[in-house]
Parts: sequence; structure tokens; C-alpha cells
Amino acid sequence: MGFLSGLFGPAVPALSAVELSEKLKFGKHPLVLDVRQPEEFRQMRITGAKLIPLGELHKRMKELPQGREIVCVCATGSRSSSAARTLAKEGYTVFDMKGGMVAWRHAKLPVQKG
Repeated sequence: MGFLSGLFGPAVPALSAVELSEKLKFGKHPLVLDVRQPEEFRQMRITGAKLIPLGELHKRMKELPQGREIVCVCATGSRSSSAARTLAKEGYTVFDMKGGMVAWRHAKLPVQKG
């Protein structure tokens, strides 16, 4: 393990909002893991997303399926990148959605509210 990967975790592949949308429609149906706060999640989210705030990820990791792709999402891509690296270190197959919900909305993709 290199110095940087030891410090920051393994490199994690990224997906665009459109690529995630395509995977959800036609692909392996990855689990969308939203790592924002509950208030942010209630305002808008990707339909079917599972909420585990970043601060709770370590203690709730067992709720996540090992054999399924996971795509981490947050507001802008910062928290999701951290979550994705954490999960990758634990052996999960994980992607980070670039740009977060800002990118999802910019791409005019559907959201669920409430």
C-alpha cells in the first residue's frame, strides 16, 4: 500500500449523475448510499436511496450489502468521496458520484421529496 492510499484510502472510481441514472435504469441496480444529514435527505433525494449520514457510517456499515455495488452520494461530492474511500478500505465495491445532488439536479434527473 502506497503512502497516499494508506493515508487517504484506496482510489475510488467516480460516476457522473447521468452514469448513475443509467445504471439505475439498465444496469446492476447499485445501492445508492446518501451520506448527507437527515434534513438534507428529506428535502430531496434519489428515489430508493438509503440514508446513512457520514458520521454514522462506521457503526452502521453492517447494514450495507457486501455483494452489491454501492454508489455514495452527498450534496457536492466531498462527503461521498470520504464515505466511498472508507467503504473501499473495508472491501466493498463502491463508486463516488461526482458533484453530488447538485450535479444530479443540474442534469435534471428526478428527485423524491419528503
